[in-house]
Amino acid sequence: MTAQPQWIEAGPENVATLTPVFDAYRQFYEQATDTGLAERYLHDRLSHRESRIWFTVCEETQETLAFAQVYPTFCSVRADSVWVLYDLFVVPQARGRGLARRLLEHVHTMAALSEIREISLTTARTNSAAQALYESLGYRRDDVFLRYVRE
Repeated sequence: MTAQPQWIEAGPENVATLTPVFDAYRQFYEQATDTGLAERYLHDRLSHRESRIWFTVCEETQETLAFAQVYPTFCSVRADSVWVLYDLFVVPQARGRGLARRLLEHVHTMAALSEIREISLTTARTNSAAQALYESLGYRRDDVFLRYVRE
């Protein structure tokens, strides 16, 4: 891919376009396919303005090639607004073209325009490709805090 992708900020009207790739993203993380769940989740986040999603589509097929989703939240210690980058996905057939890097650079630009000074993220310990990308863009691994989860 040599042309600069057009990044579209999603709204509720884009849910049908995003649902298949969001479902594929969930499957990548070993969740069962469930397009109904994916559709409802995206619709709820976007219609309630609880997240921001940017995506790009293939000009020929109009299929979504990549997307990123951030959740605006706050940092009490810094007394500031921050974003949590929770989802970043490039469909397998579009990988190796620099889309993830360009998408992250777009997210960084949007954060700066929104006066967001920090973006945090987590990734699987085994996802070395993603870790290399994040580190090449200036993300630092947090070796101070531990993450805990309770289900």
